[in-house]
Amino acid sequence: MSDCTELLEAALDSLPDGFALMGTAGNVAFWNRAAAAITGYASSDLVGRNVRAALDQVVVGGVREWLSRTDSETLPGHGSLVQVRHRLGHELPAIVRILVLRDGLGGRIGTAAIFHPAERLDSLPHGEHSESPGVEASQTEIQERLEAAFGDFERSHLPFGVLWVTVDQAQGLRKTHGARACEAMLEKVAHVLAHGLRPGEEIGRWGDDEFLVISHERNAEMLAVHAQTLAGLARTADFRWWGDRISITVSVGAAQAGESGTLTELLERAQAAMQSSMRAGGNHVEHAAGRQPCSPS
Repeated sequence: MSDCTELLEAALDSLPDGFALMGTAGNVAFWNRAAAAITGYASSDLVGRNVRAALDQVVVGGVREWLSRTDSETLPGHGSLVQVRHRLGHELPAIVRILVLRDGLGGRIGTAAIFHPAERLDSLPHGEHSESPGVEASQTEIQERLEAAFGDFERSHLPFGVLWVTVDQAQGLRKTHGARACEAMLEKVAHVLAHGLRPGEEIGRWGDDEFLVISHERNAEMLAVHAQTLAGLARTADFRWWGDRISITVSVGAAQAGESGTLTELLERAQAAMQSSMRAGGNHVEHAAGRQPCSPS
């Protein structure tokens, strides 16, 4: 039975949408990874808590607003719109669908809530998303900081550039070892890269297997050198899964903001450079300007 429970939890954790289970006793019974990514609240924050208290904390307007919008017996198939209060304090619209769970005799045994952000981050280029959740709350945060940093660049010409980083082994590891192994590896990579950032730089998830670094290097050449340094740091990550040591490399695309151009265009240049690095075989850095590739030493 424990094996079946673990298998079920792994399946629910692989969903791209937030998924919450609420028992008839009035407590939150399960909170998957995507739910944690969307709201900022981890499973440990909510599982076991009273549902009403949890809704008051996570939903703007609390239980009353939730019930007014999500009548579980009459909810349309496309879902209802609610406002979610993120753990960091900001609000975001979410589409929620409610499923009443019943046993073989028709008795109600619980409720499931399935939800996702109503406004996907489609205005700017992002990394690919598989059926694994893979997208942490930091993606929303890094987009907000990215837009703010680009605004500062336009107003004050503070040097600004981005590094689009993808982990070469991520897709293969997800297929051979599963989503949890891949997430553990990505967390390790993020930790190592964070230690190589300059003061004022930030890193965040930008797709299932990708990260974005906001940089303030003074020019394109210095940005490219910095990218090589981070690529070298990634190779030092000591990642082991069930006793197997897995080597890690990254492909990086660097793009420096110029006198003209939009943030979207800057990201598209960085993405194209990253993809070119991948086509070169990975473990590679390329700067968008002039497409002059350089392999990390």
